[in-house]
Amino acid sequence: MELYDNLIRLIDVNIIYCLISLILTLLIIELIFKNRFKTKQILNLVRWGIIIYTTVGLIHYVFGYLRFTKEFEFISKATGPYWIFYWLMLFSSTILPYSLLFRKLKDRPWYLLFIAFSMKLGVYFERFVLIVINFHRDYVPRSWSFKTFGFPTHEFLMIFLQGFLLAILLLVLYEFVDRKINMQSATSL
Repeated sequence: MELYDNLIRLIDVNIIYCLISLILTLLIIELIFKNRFKTKQILNLVRWGIIIYTTVGLIHYVFGYLRFTKEFEFISKATGPYWIFYWLMLFSSTILPYSLLFRKLKDRPWYLLFIAFSMKLGVYFERFVLIVINFHRDYVPRSWSFKTFGFPTHEFLMIFLQGFLLAILLLVLYEFVDRKINMQSATSL
C-alpha cells in the first residue's frame, strides 16, 4: 500500500497538478498554429489519462475504505461541519471525470480544463486558504516578509513551467511517433 501511495504521489506532483497549464499550453499552441500540430490527439491522450487516473484512485479509495477503515475516516468527514465541501470534492474527483466518456463532452477542451481543475479542487482550496492566512497574520513582527511565510509563487511558476514542458514534450513525441509510423508505412508499400 505504501508503494502505491508513493507512486500516486509521484504521478500527482509530476502530471496531475500541472494538467491545467498543460491544457492551456495546448490550447494556445492550437490557437497560434491552427492545425499544424496534433493537439486534439494529445488532448484525447490527456482525457484518457484523467479517466485511468480516476479509476485507479477510485479503486484505491474503495479498497482502502473496506480494508483499512480507521485510516479512511469517511463517515466523520461526510457528516461533519463541512460535509457539503467534502461531498463536492469527492464528487468532483471521483465521479465528474467520467463525464469525459460522453461524446458531446469529450471533444471540448475547455470542459477538459474544467475537469482538470475540479479533480484537485481540495488541493487548490487548501493552497488558497494558506495564501489568505499568510496575508492576514496580524501577530507576526513587521520585519518578516513573504519569504518567511513561504509564499508559493515559486511553486506556482514551477507547476506552470512543468505543464508547459510536458505539453511540448508530448507534442514532440507524438510528432516523432507519427512520422516514424508514416515512414514505415511508406517503405512497406
